Amino acid sequence: MATVLPSSDPSPPLGHEGISLPGWAYWLALLLLCSAYLQGGIDKALDFPAAIAEMNHFGLAPAAPFAAAVIALEIGASLLILTGRWRWLGALVLAAFTLAASFMANRFWAAPPGERVMLANAFFEHLGLVGGFIAVAWYDLRTRPSRRTS
Repeated sequence: MATVLPSSDPSPPLGHEGISLPGWAYWLALLLLCSAYLQGGIDKALDFPAAIAEMNHFGLAPAAPFAAAVIALEIGASLLILTGRWRWLGALVLAAFTLAASFMANRFWAAPPGERVMLANAFFEHLGLVGGFIAVAWYDLRTRPSRRTS
């Protein structure tokens, strides 16, 4: 459950003091936020040669260790978020990963004119995910400080 912050705090976690999501709704929101990473990690794990091909496509070498690391990161950080154990850390890891991947995969500024709009949309959608993960980390650290050391 969320704790209510003092009225002097200008930024309560979910909008207004005393208003919070029920636990099941918050967990569902976290699942939706993590869904692309769970799906991506599971798909890569089930088709490891395709995961290696993806790493090669982006110039990451050696491709196999990078693919394994991405699988572990996507699934592991998502599980941290969903279980609540070190949720803030999982959220910050996925925020950093998403930001780095966006600059690598959605370089709209360097794309031919016909591809710019699609890549720009993907880039800014990913920035939205980064913002969501930062908000999850902030909320978790603010409302459950004991999680920082567990």
